[in-house]
Amino acid sequence: MELASESAEPIQDEVLEVLREAKVLARRFYRLTGKPLGVTGEVAEYEAATKLGLQLHAARQAGYDATETRDDGVVRIQIKGRCILNPMKIAGRMGGIDLRQPFDLVLLVLLDADFNAFAMYEANRAQVETALMLPGSKARNERGALAMRQFMAMARLRWARPSEQYKNS
Repeated sequence: MELASESAEPIQDEVLEVLREAKVLARRFYRLTGKPLGVTGEVAEYEAATKLGLQLHAARQAGYDATETRDDGVVRIQIKGRCILNPMKIAGRMGGIDLRQPFDLVLLVLLDADFNAFAMYEANRAQVETALMLPGSKARNERGALAMRQFMAMARLRWARPSEQYKNS
């Protein structure tokens, strides 16, 4: 069952509440152990849903995690999240993107050390396909793992925490 259906709205609310609690636990766990709890992807989905009004979908939905209704119809969004301890030093790779699966956009949600989103970047499928097909990188070509900076350079800044500026530089 998709969480986005009208009859599932109470379920979506409960899921968002559980994700809010997971975010609190992830912060606490990291402060105690110095290790991530392993819920970054779920927290990223929560942040995207609450800040952008996306409709989350059932777990294991092939290709996309959420949808959004826009003027040109329903858009399927694959959400990738990364926790960045120092927002001025963004490095590393995103999780793998499988081009065999259906999606229209990829949304990269950057989380700070407190698991709060500070920026979200969005790129359409054509941009992502082009970047993944560039020759030269086994991680990119075989595993579909783009460098975050590469993704940010081709994407548009969809959302940023107020009073803060995060640029592609």
